[in-house]
Amino acid sequence: MQTEISAAVLENFLIDKAPRAAYYIPEYITAAEEEYLLRQVYNAPKPKWTQLSGRKLQNWGGLPHPRGMVSEKLPTWLQIYTDRISSLDVFGGNCANHVLVNEYNPGEGIMPHEDGPLYFPTVTTISLGSHTLLDFYLPITRDSGEENNQVPMTEEQRHVLSLLLEPRSLFILREDLYKTYLHGIRPATEDTLDHKVANLDQCTAQPGDRLTRTTRVSLTIRFVPKVLKAALFLGKRK
Repeated sequence: MQTEISAAVLENFLIDKAPRAAYYIPEYITAAEEEYLLRQVYNAPKPKWTQLSGRKLQNWGGLPHPRGMVSEKLPTWLQIYTDRISSLDVFGGNCANHVLVNEYNPGEGIMPHEDGPLYFPTVTTISLGSHTLLDFYLPITRDSGEENNQVPMTEEQRHVLSLLLEPRSLFILREDLYKTYLHGIRPATEDTLDHKVANLDQCTAQPGDRLTRTTRVSLTIRFVPKVLKAALFLGKRK
């Protein structure tokens, strides 16, 4: 059953065992919607796919750039969900205008990273097809102060917590957890759920479960504030 939520009740889905702020909404979409979205993803023209190390992706809405994104109209199958998530008022009163579709096969992941300044500081993700564990890490301090010596340098030592993202769920990341910590996905084929998975009480899985990964497709829905008019690139003059 689809989870109907509004901006007024979003706080009910806050993950209270993690730094602020992460929200986890299980069964945000139905199984039929999941099947529909996967069909649309794999029916996209082959040139829409970009192969990277560890995953491949589709870029919808434009290509984010420091000078600004030339906006492209989202297809209807994505616009439905960008509108639905934007109604939760997670983008500062703005509407999401960009979707990154990532495909992760078992054993693939993405190294710990931050999303950077091109996006409004909120990221929302719908998971399709498989679960994953999203891991959060302390960043390696770049300053040369005393704190630099207090930050553990290995990835495992810097690991703070994990969040289980189940198929059909919606995940929202913002505030300090978005800005201060790195997030990534370890390249694994299965996951054992332990005490470091901070949202297990909001999931169907239980502590100690071993979950086997299959192919996961994520829809990462965001707002890019800096948008350029295509006319600037097309050389149009008044």
